[in-house]
Amino acid sequence: MNHDTNHDIRLVVLDMAGTTVADGGLVERAFTTALGSDPDHLAHVRATMGESKISVFRHLYGDEIAAQRANAAFEQAYGNLVADGLVTPLPGAREAIERITEQGRTVVLTTGFARVTQDALLDALGWRGLAALTLCPADAGGRGRPYPDMVLEAFVRTKAAEDVSQVAVVGDTSYDVLSGVRAGAGLVAGVLTGAHDARALRAAGATHVLGSVAELPGVLT
Repeated sequence: MNHDTNHDIRLVVLDMAGTTVADGGLVERAFTTALGSDPDHLAHVRATMGESKISVFRHLYGDEIAAQRANAAFEQAYGNLVADGLVTPLPGAREAIERITEQGRTVVLTTGFARVTQDALLDALGWRGLAALTLCPADAGGRGRPYPDMVLEAFVRTKAAEDVSQVAVVGDTSYDVLSGVRAGAGLVAGVLTGAHDARALRAAGATHVLGSVAELPGVLT
């Protein structure tokens, strides 16, 4: 997609941890705290960064009860780290969201975490009300990234765009990018502030690779 059509973007779907929020390794710390430091498990966690967390646990444990128990332990551990003040916005992220909103576009924040964890993040950052809508996998019927469900849920709920080509999806992982590609988004941008590098983001189908989300308002104009 070339830059002269970017003004058509009406809806911007942004990932949180690694994209607008500095993760600082908190996901890995929470996994280790809750579930131990099994090297194979940690390798899988790194490889699937951006995927719905419950999906990761289902893969690791192969049993729904065990997966739900592990997910609850992880969410608790991550919530504790957030409550300890260890989460911060990435430089320019809040300003970027405000600028995009001022441009007349609608911003939705998405996550692979459960709602309780997403709410803890929003509270810790003072971001309640910053975006028009916040979505977790459960809000979209339970399927997180790399499925397109959260992007399409944002499209349906906000009524901000007339066509999926007017949607921009931005994230730091190949799963974020893939969810945007699968949703038919007109602009799919990877950012280099999180889990995956430019090569992985482009391989997943990113139309743009940005240093950070702070560059996004300029790209949209």
